[in-house]
Amino acid sequence: MAGPFSEKGQTEQVYGFMLTSDRTPFLLLSLHIQHQKKSNLAIQQFSMDKEAGCCSTHLIEGDGTFNAQGLDSFIKQVKMAECGLSYAVVAIMGPQSSGKSTLLNHLFNTNFREMDAYRGRSQTTKGIWMASCVGIEPCTIVMDLEGTDGRERGEDDTAFEKQSALFALAVSDIVLINMWCHDIGREQAANKPLLKTVFQVMLRLFSPRKTTLMFVIRDKTRTPLENLEPVLREDIQKIWDSVPKPEAHKQTPLSEFFNVEVVALSSFEEKEEQFKEQVASLRQRFFHSIAPNGLAGDRRGVVPASGFSFSAQQIWEVIKENKDLDLPAHKVMVATVRCEEIANEKYSLFVTDQDWCDLEDAVQSHIVPGFGRKISSMLDTCLSSYDEEATYFEDGVRSAKRRQLEEKLIQLVQPTYQLMLEHVQSETLDKFKKALNDALSGGQGFSIAACDCTTSFMRIFDEQCKDATVKQADWDLAKTRDKFSRDIDSHIAEVRTAKLTELNALYESKLKEALYGPVGALLEGGGDDTWPAIRRLFHHETKIAISEFSVALSGFEMNEQAKEEMLSKLENYARGIVEGKTKEEAGKVLYRMKERFTSLFNHDSDSMPRIWTGKEDIRTITKTARSSSLKLLSVLAAIRLDVDEDKIGNTLVLALVEHKKDTSTSFQDPLASSTWEEVPATKTLITPVQCKSLWSQFQRETEYTITQAIASQEANKRNNNWLPPPWAMAALVILGFNEFMTLLRNPLWLLVIFVGYLLSKALWVQLDISGEFRNGMLPGVLSLSTKVIPTVTNLLRKLAEEGQKPANADSQRNSSNHPQVLGAFQAPPDASKISRFVKPSQKNRQTLPPMPKKQSEPVASIEHDSWDRYLLRIHILGF
Repeated sequence: MAGPFSEKGQTEQVYGFMLTSDRTPFLLLSLHIQHQKKSNLAIQQFSMDKEAGCCSTHLIEGDGTFNAQGLDSFIKQVKMAECGLSYAVVAIMGPQSSGKSTLLNHLFNTNFREMDAYRGRSQTTKGIWMASCVGIEPCTIVMDLEGTDGRERGEDDTAFEKQSALFALAVSDIVLINMWCHDIGREQAANKPLLKTVFQVMLRLFSPRKTTLMFVIRDKTRTPLENLEPVLREDIQKIWDSVPKPEAHKQTPLSEFFNVEVVALSSFEEKEEQFKEQVASLRQRFFHSIAPNGLAGDRRGVVPASGFSFSAQQIWEVIKENKDLDLPAHKVMVATVRCEEIANEKYSLFVTDQDWCDLEDAVQSHIVPGFGRKISSMLDTCLSSYDEEATYFEDGVRSAKRRQLEEKLIQLVQPTYQLMLEHVQSETLDKFKKALNDALSGGQGFSIAACDCTTSFMRIFDEQCKDATVKQADWDLAKTRDKFSRDIDSHIAEVRTAKLTELNALYESKLKEALYGPVGALLEGGGDDTWPAIRRLFHHETKIAISEFSVALSGFEMNEQAKEEMLSKLENYARGIVEGKTKEEAGKVLYRMKERFTSLFNHDSDSMPRIWTGKEDIRTITKTARSSSLKLLSVLAAIRLDVDEDKIGNTLVLALVEHKKDTSTSFQDPLASSTWEEVPATKTLITPVQCKSLWSQFQRETEYTITQAIASQEANKRNNNWLPPPWAMAALVILGFNEFMTLLRNPLWLLVIFVGYLLSKALWVQLDISGEFRNGMLPGVLSLSTKVIPTVTNLLRKLAEEGQKPANADSQRNSSNHPQVLGAFQAPPDASKISRFVKPSQKNRQTLPPMPKKQSEPVASIEHDSWDRYLLRIHILGF
C-alpha cells in the first residue's frame, strides 16, 4: 500500500527521467530507487499510526455486497453508537483516478489506498470504503466511493456509479465532488449526467434531506476562483432547472435540498506545500461541522448513531432493488426497528435485573418497605437508559416505543404490585383486628374503639398504599381502598354481633342462674304465695338484668329501636325461663303430688318419721296431705306471671273435695271444661279435665300408703294388748292374796321369783315370743318348739363360761374401778339403765359374741361373785 506522497514521488521520477534521458538515466534511476526505499519506510510507519485510529473498513464490495458485519465491528471500534446525533458523515465522489483517496488521506488523516502511477492509471478503490477521521470533533465518518467513468466497468455499466452516488447523498451530511479545474464546463467530465440522475431521485423525496455539496476543484489554474465559481454554480443551477420535478417541487429552489460550496486546491504534484496549506485550511471547516453555521449545520432527518448500521443496510437494499428512496419513511422505519430493539433490550435487562428479582421474591412473602420508591427508581433507570440510547431517533416513533416499553414494564410490575397490596391489606387488617380486640379487652367502649381503630388503620393503609404506589403507573386505588374498608366494616359487624351475642348470653346466664333454681324451689313448695313470690322474683331479677344490660348496650351506640328489641328479647328470655321451669314441673306434677303427700303423711310437724302407734288421726293427716297436694296441682295448672288472682284453686277444691258434701242433684262439675276462667289458653299447662284425671290417679296411687298406715296402726294395737283383761287381773289379786302374803312372810321367795323373772325375760327376748306369735298362734308355737331347747342350752353355756373366769381377773377389774361387766366385753356407759328401759325387738337386737373361755376356772367360782353382778349379767344376756 502506497503513502500519501507516492503519486508525487512517482511523478518526480518520471519528470527526472524525461529531463535526463539523454544523459545519465541509470544514475538517476539508482538514486530514485534509494529514495523510494526511504519513502516507503516512512510511509509504512505513518500508515500504521493512522490505521490504528481510522479503522478503515470495506463497506460495500465492488459487486454490491453490503458488509454488515464489518460495519458493526467498525461502529464498535470507533464507539460510534455512543455519539447519538453528534456525528457527521462525509462522502467523496468523482471521476476515477482524480485523487479522491489522496485528498481524503490528507484532509482527514485516513489511510485509504492510493493509485500507484508507476503501475499505470487504473481503478484503485472498488466499491465503497469508510474510515473514521482522526482528530476531528465531532465524530466524523468518511466514505471513499469508487470513481466514476472508469474503464473497468465500461461505458454501459453505470448502475453502480448511480447507486453509490445515491447512497452517498442518502447517508451523508457532506458530499465532496472532486473534479479537475480544466473539466469545468464539460459535460461528462464534470459529472453532470450523474448529478442530473441524483437530483431526479432526490426530488422524489417527500421531505428532502438537506445535504451540503462541496465541489472541490483540483489543480486550480491561474483562473481566479471568483470566475470559476459562478460558472460552476450556473451549471449546477441549469442541471437543477432541467431536471423534471414533481408537482409539489416545481417551484422548490435548489437551496431547499442542497447547500452548494465551492473550494479550489492547488496541484498536489506541482505545488505540494501550497496544497497542504490549503487542505489544512479546509480541514478546519470540518471541525464542529454539524454546529449552527457549520458545513452541515442545517441538516435534517439525521439517524442516531446507534441506528446508522441498520439505516445504511436498509438504504442500500432499497437502492439495489431500484426502489424510490423515501427518506422520511426510511427514517421512521429505522427509528421503529431500532427503538424496538432498544426497548426489548431494556425490557430484558429489567426482567433479569437482580434488584428486581430480589424485590419480586421478597414481595411473595411479606410487605417490602419503600416498594413504590424502589420500583419507580428501577423503571426510571430503565426508561432513562432507553431515552439515552433512543433520544436521537424520530420523536414520534421514539415516544411510541417508550410508551410501549413503559406499558410492558408496568404490566410486568402490576402482579407484584397487586400482591404487595394484598399483603398490605391482609397485614393491616390483622393488626386492626388485634388492636380492636385489645381496645375492647381494655374496657373501651365498642363504638369508640371501632371508630378510633378504623380511622387509625385506614390512615395506615393509605400510607402503606402510597408507599407502594408506582409513579409511572396510573393505577386506581379506589377499589382496593373500598374493599379494605368493607373488610373492616365486615369485621366490625362480626365482632359487634359476637360481642352482643356474648353480652346477651352473659345476662341470659345470669337470669337463668337467678330464676331457674329459685322458681323451681318455689314451685316445689306449691303454696298460696307461690306465684306472687315468683312474680316478685321475676320482676326484681329482670329489672336488674335489663338495667345492667341497657348500660352495657350504651357503648355500642345502637338506635333506640334495636336497643328496645334486645331488652325486650332479654325480658322474654327471663319469662321463658319461668314458663319453661313451670312447664317442666307441670310435666312431673303427679310425681310431685305423690312426693308431697308421702312426705306430709309419713312425717310429723317436726319432720320426724311417724310411728303408727294407734293414737294418730289418719283421716285428718290424709286430708291435710291431700289438700297440700291439691294446692300443688292448682299452682302448676297454669302460668300466672301476668295474672294476680284466679279461681283455679277454689275450683279444684270445690270440684274434688267439697262436691262430696254437696248431695244436691243440681251439682254441676266445674272441671268439665278444657280452659280455666281468667287464664289464657296459652298460659294453661294442665286443663281442668286433666286435673280431674290426675287427681283420680293420685288418689288411687296413694291409697296403698294410707292402707299400710292403718294396718300398721292396727298391728301395733294388737301387739300392745298382751296383758290380760282387768277382770282377770282383779281375780288374780283376790285369788292370789294368800300367796302374796306368803311371799311377804318369806322374802327368799321374792329373790327366787326375781331370778325366775330375769331368766324368763332373757328367754322372752332371745326367743322373740311376741314376734313369733305375730303371724298366728299355731305358727308361733311350732316355731318356739324348735328354739326353746337350743336357746336354754346357749344361755346356760354362757353363764357357765362367765363363772369359770379366774379370780385374778376379778381383782384386776376391781382395781380398775370395775369398768368391765362380762369377761372381755365392756358395757357401754349406763348399760344397766339402758337395759332396764329399752324394749328389745327382733329387728334391732344384736347377738352378743360368745364369751371367751378361760383356763381352769371352776364353775364354783360363780359363788365368789356378788349377786348383783351376776343378775346384771343374766339381764344383759337376755338382751
